[in-house]
Amino acid sequence: MTGALAPAKPLTALDRCDRCGAQAYIRATLPVGGELLFCAHHGRQHASVLRDKGAEIQDESARLSESPASATSER
Repeated sequence: MTGALAPAKPLTALDRCDRCGAQAYIRATLPVGGELLFCAHHGRQHASVLRDKGAEIQDESARLSESPASATSER
């Protein structure tokens, strides 16, 4: 094993923030295993501390500013 992380699957509307239950746009994969999901607000609030502790951060919050036409054309 090389130690590289497998590519994370994209977050969907079914993925919910562990803090408030809103749609998750940020995934923090913890170095000890497991993951935390956050909405954009809570992700911004916690990402730097989690990153400092070794978490891998997958941030899809840029999708919030996409127009519906561009969001569907990328699939």
